Amino acid sequence: MIKILRYTEYLYVAVAFFSLYRIFTDWNTNRQSAYIFVFFAVVSIGMFFFRRNYRKKFEQHKQDNQQ
Repeated sequence: MIKILRYTEYLYVAVAFFSLYRIFTDWNTNRQSAYIFVFFAVVSIGMFFFRRNYRKKFEQHKQDNQQ
């Protein structure tokens, strides 16, 4: 279960990098599309840190219960 949570964290990082790539490629040609990808990048980075914090709390709680 914890390995799955770790992989989903990095899925958000991948989405953020893809969004940043699209921002840089579309900024001069299609500004409206670039703004949507700015939103996706910000949300993806936020979700990465949220999921990472949640996973660490879950691991700590599981470790405390085993002792």
